[in-house]
Amino acid sequence: MFKNMSNKTKGVIYIILSAVCFTGMNTFVRLSGDVPTFQKVFFRNLVAMFFALFALLKAGESLKPKKGTFKYHFLRSAIGLTGVIGNFYALDKIDLSDASMLNKMSPFFALIFSAIFIKEKVKPKQAIAIFIAFIGALFIIKPTFGNENLLASTVGFMGGMCAGGAYTCVRQMGIMGESGKRIVFFFSAFSVLVISPYLIFNYHHMELWQWGALLMAGLCAAGGQFSITAAYTHAPSREISVYDYSQVVFAAITGFFVFGDIPDLWSFVGYFVICAMAIWMFIYNNKGANLKSA
Repeated sequence: MFKNMSNKTKGVIYIILSAVCFTGMNTFVRLSGDVPTFQKVFFRNLVAMFFALFALLKAGESLKPKKGTFKYHFLRSAIGLTGVIGNFYALDKIDLSDASMLNKMSPFFALIFSAIFIKEKVKPKQAIAIFIAFIGALFIIKPTFGNENLLASTVGFMGGMCAGGAYTCVRQMGIMGESGKRIVFFFSAFSVLVISPYLIFNYHHMELWQWGALLMAGLCAAGGQFSITAAYTHAPSREISVYDYSQVVFAAITGFFVFGDIPDLWSFVGYFVICAMAIWMFIYNNKGANLKSA
């Protein structure tokens, strides 16, 4: 049945599945408690690395990147790691839904990075949507000296920017025919290698329940990475990115029932503005694509 689906339908299913997985990852990361951010990122990617390695070996695929994709692997990994660190830091400081919403600025940044790396032109209406979405993000960040979470919100916003750059690289590698399993493995291995020195000198003792929480975070992260990679290798961002905002709904529900999070009015205004721009851009992009194919 799945084989008979269109690539767009597969992309939608994969991106919603990734939203569920990443909500689970964020929840378990926050449940792990007072573990340093870098340590959380390390164990999140360590589990994903072993899953990706197993998947590669089972499929009989080489660990060597496809010709011409190495620079995109490196960019995706460096930018993506920075984004994960920003997201995890924000998760420890602000509401789950706020952190998730700021991370969901990534599709807007993907347009900007696509213009830089893939030479895709940003149209005037898309630029307007990006600008208004930034305004929506300001309602969540609340850039005033009275906001004690200003730093965390700003870091979370920057994490969303980095995620947009990373997903642009994933899309480019998908176009070039690179394996999704290899993309996940390279990113996870890169992250583990880069953070290892920090862990050697600054390891924070963890209780058994914290090990369990980070193990679950890693499992969810692996599912999320495989799903998001499959989504963007099956379909372009303009066709599926709006469905990624389902994570905000999942995060709001989970945050309320697990942590008792209740976002303030300004955050809800920000959610509405960003989601409205995402929907508008989704409709505009698909309308343009349909006109070209007519």
